[in-house]
Amino acid sequence: MSVLNTTLDPIFIEIGPITIYWYAVIIVTGVVIGLWLATKEGVRLGFSKELYTDLLMWALPIAIISARLYYVVFEWQRFIGQPLWKIFAVWEGGIAIHGALIGSVITAYIFSEKRDVPFWKVADVAAPSIIIGQAIGRWGNFMNQEAHGGPVSDAVYENFIQYLPNFIENHMVIDGILYHPTFLYESIWNLLVFVGLLWLRRRNPLRGEVFLNYVIWYSVGRFFIEGLRTDSLYILGLLRTAQVISIVLIIVSIALIIYRRKAKQVNVAYNGKKL
Repeated sequence: MSVLNTTLDPIFIEIGPITIYWYAVIIVTGVVIGLWLATKEGVRLGFSKELYTDLLMWALPIAIISARLYYVVFEWQRFIGQPLWKIFAVWEGGIAIHGALIGSVITAYIFSEKRDVPFWKVADVAAPSIIIGQAIGRWGNFMNQEAHGGPVSDAVYENFIQYLPNFIENHMVIDGILYHPTFLYESIWNLLVFVGLLWLRRRNPLRGEVFLNYVIWYSVGRFFIEGLRTDSLYILGLLRTAQVISIVLIIVSIALIIYRRKAKQVNVAYNGKKL
């Protein structure tokens, strides 16, 4: 297995003192596409055209804050002895998607209560948008050469990596070592989940179950992919945090589906059909 050191420039454009990175461009692209999809589906189901734009105005900054707080909590030892402002230095790296999702869900629930719209319906519409945004956003990690896996073995290279586009293989070479493109694995998985959620939505599911299926299937993929990564957060230095959280989310989501069905808390599908 031979490796090259040809990498892509993480900078999108420089205008004087202003530098715009590909990471930011890709993340914004994912947000815009997700918002467009949610708005279109929301209008179809009776929501106002502005609902998801208004929700995003609250959810996005809170998601960033909660993603950082989540990271700081599980990496607290890195901040001991550092200036207090380092806790807020997001530009130096260190955010976690699970933290962002937790903050976003809490925000969406409060927002739904304030707007007097059904939370589960809001969440169901948003679920495919969230996962497609995640699928796109992982390419930002690729441009930054981060969130990758361990070194690629000869067997994996011969059977898989060599068939990838050259720009992916070349950019995953860091200091002469070819690493697993876990960003790609998760992006592909998220795209599959996105297609599955669209299919499920067309099957006219019960309210809340599109979102809960998003949580389940995203968590399944994240559990296995996390095991390949080299930058995992750990609980007590033993368990990968993302894997533990993924298992908890899968169990809770399945339990919620069963409980809500048995307790008749959800008895109406989107066409009004009774359970």
